[in-house]
This record gives sequence, structure tokens and C-alpha cells, in this order.
Amino acid sequence: MQQQPGLLKSIAQGFTLIELMITVAIVGIIAAVGYPAYQNVMISSFRGTAQADLMALAASMERHHSGGFTYEGAAQSSADTGKPATFADYSPANEQAAKKRYELTIEEADSQTFIIKATPVASTPQKSDGSLFYYSDGRKGWDQNKNNKVDAGEWCWSC
Repeated sequence: MQQQPGLLKSIAQGFTLIELMITVAIVGIIAAVGYPAYQNVMISSFRGTAQADLMALAASMERHHSGGFTYEGAAQSSADTGKPATFADYSPANEQAAKKRYELTIEEADSQTFIIKATPVASTPQKSDGSLFYYSDGRKGWDQNKNNKVDAGEWCWSC
């Protein structure tokens, strides 16, 4: 049979099953490598937000101090420790409490000094991140080994 002029043969085009399987495998490998890195970036980002919220809480503590020349009574129910009354008691403070990643507390407060703390919430990816501390004299600590205190080598927020 002769081909008529002007008509072209139709050629089947598309991907083979092998090509599709190779593409899916490559995407899977990229996702397996990329997802943990993404999680680490998110944990670091929320830690940075908690650090900013601790600094804002410290500023709130200073405003409280300027009113009565003491840090005492800055917690809820005019207590010296516990949830702050002068600032949000969670971080990120600019979001709803249901999305909190850290609990903010006043650990110690007297007439001259205070210690505030951001503790990771157990039901979030932050749970293994370690607590952040801020002291009234400007020292910052990150409890990376999770023993609820700041040890040597943990006196910074970006160690």
C-alpha cells in the first residue's frame, strides 16, 4: 500500500514504564535526603522564635522592674515564679496557644535578678531541642544535654 502524499505516519510517543520507575526512584531519594534537612531547619527556626520571645519577655520583666524596682510579682497571681503575667506564656507568642512550641516561665525572680526559661513542648518536634535560658545580667544558655541546667560550653544560644 502506498502512502498518500501529505499524510504522515503516526508515531507512538510517551514514557516507558522503566523511565517512570527511574524518575519515581530519583524523587524518592531526593525526598529521603531532603526531609530531615527540612525538619532541622524548622526546629532551628522555632528555636530562633523562642529566643526572640525570651528577649521580649526579658524586656517585659524590665518594664515590670521599672514600675516597682523589683522583679518579684511578675508571674501570674503576683507570684515570683511560674507563668509570666507580663507577657505570653508560650512561644511563638504571635500565634495561637494551640500552635505553641515552647513554654515560657519565670524560673527565679527577686528584687535584683531574674532567670527566664523556654521549655520545648513535648508533643512537638522541638521536644528534643533542649531548654533556653536568659538571665537578667544578659547571659544566655541552651541546655543541649537536657539536664535542666546550663553547663560549661552551653553558655550561648547558637553553640
